[in-house]
Amino acid sequence: MLRMNDKFLAIVNPAAGGGRCGKLAPAALDDLRKRGVSLEVQTTHAAGQGSKIAAQAYQNGYRNFIAVGGDGTSFEIVNGLFPQALIGTKAADTRPALGFLPLGTGNSFLKDFSIDSSSAAAAALAAGKRRRCDVIHLTHAAGEMYYINLLTLGFAADVAVVANRYFKFLGPAGYVAAVSICLARLNRRAFPLRTDLDPNLDTRRCLFLAFSNSKYTGGKMLIAPNAATDDGLIEYVRWGPISRIGLIKNFHTLFDGTHVNNPLASRAGVRRVEFELDGPVNVMIDGESPQLQCQRLEILPGVLDVCV
Repeated sequence: MLRMNDKFLAIVNPAAGGGRCGKLAPAALDDLRKRGVSLEVQTTHAAGQGSKIAAQAYQNGYRNFIAVGGDGTSFEIVNGLFPQALIGTKAADTRPALGFLPLGTGNSFLKDFSIDSSSAAAAALAAGKRRRCDVIHLTHAAGEMYYINLLTLGFAADVAVVANRYFKFLGPAGYVAAVSICLARLNRRAFPLRTDLDPNLDTRRCLFLAFSNSKYTGGKMLIAPNAATDDGLIEYVRWGPISRIGLIKNFHTLFDGTHVNNPLASRAGVRRVEFELDGPVNVMIDGESPQLQCQRLEILPGVLDVCV
């Protein structure tokens, strides 16, 4: 029988936050130990290594993890835990738990829980705070991914690609620069899909689509104000083909969530989405910006604990 390890495994991405994480992580981890949290530490040195470390650790009996970095760090850990963790998520003592030391750029997921610093996150870990969290399963033409924050297509994904490729070193200011570039070459297009609420194929053009588990992206953008991490639903937000001037006038509403009240916008809580894309498109998924031919989304209710 596999012996469970009660310690937390902290997986550190020193490159997160433009290298900020590597400088701040030792002190943050020492603070966590002083608060009484028993942990071990492993450091990543290349993209994707966090997933490999988490997967092997899970097989070795670890069930408690800490993402030391940003949204991309927790994304890698989640993709190391799943799908293998689905076998043991029925019971609380075998369900994996994920804590955070937010030392990256955006740290969007934690905004839902009013955690905006590593000290606040450490306090939650030390207090043993846990709550069930849904995970969203994405199937695409080349494989599968799992995420806890959001997936976007269209303008929001294009902005993320430009920001990550050219302006990541600027932090949140990089999003502003990327928005300006994408606004100049605004592309409103269709991403054919259907949901469990409507079997008809939706081929309407749009500014962007978001499929969210939590409310925020880009650090402060309230893309999905009605999302909840434990409601068993994917929050689907669609903003139709707004004009360039209209977007400029309404861009501020993305930061307070009132964009969903725009006549061109809509939202719904869904459990399943099926895409009929012709090929790969830009996506933004939990801080990462790959090109994927999305095929299907489905919600996995309450399969993860988060330490918040």
